[in-house]
Amino acid sequence: MSYPDPGYSTYFTVDTSEVLLVALYLRDCAGFRGLGRPALPPVTPAVRPVDLRRLMEPFGGSATLRVEWEAWWHSLLSHRISDAVLPVPPRFEALDGMEALKALLRARVGAATAWAEERCAEYALHAGSRGAESIEYLLSRMIQERELELGRAARRFTLQVIELPLGVRRAWWVEPDKLLMCQELFDDEQSFRSYVEPVIRMLA
Repeated sequence: MSYPDPGYSTYFTVDTSEVLLVALYLRDCAGFRGLGRPALPPVTPAVRPVDLRRLMEPFGGSATLRVEWEAWWHSLLSHRISDAVLPVPPRFEALDGMEALKALLRARVGAATAWAEERCAEYALHAGSRGAESIEYLLSRMIQERELELGRAARRFTLQVIELPLGVRRAWWVEPDKLLMCQELFDDEQSFRSYVEPVIRMLA
């Protein structure tokens, strides 16, 4: 969902991401807690870890898988999230050079995509229940408040807000233009503001 902010040189996108959901599913499936930057908490509902030792043995083991997953995660967050696409079976060309990660995806692609699709459907219902203008309204109001503090118009900026089903109600700023957050965070305005206002201050 995109929100051009009327009267301001800002542009918000607020959505979830099927690709990030698949990546987090694979991370939790492999039992990699705290992996990636930012190190997001486990997803909810929880994904049961799987013993991957035999599957990973031909590809350098768990250590190689960790390095490849982190490289993929970094690549995803280095670009616009809305432009990210799922690696396509059976060859998964988007992951060329990451053979351990490819092997994991081949083994779990059905379960991973089904889980991610269910979370996307749940997110659509959850976000729809808030009202179409709720996030736009609150973000715009926060910019107005910051402008009053500064005594000037806000600088031009773009902010991608990516909501994910995470077990901790908080947000993580990925400089310069991404905010990953638990999709339940917005339901508590005070907590939402505590994470988003510092970002608005820096960007505006």
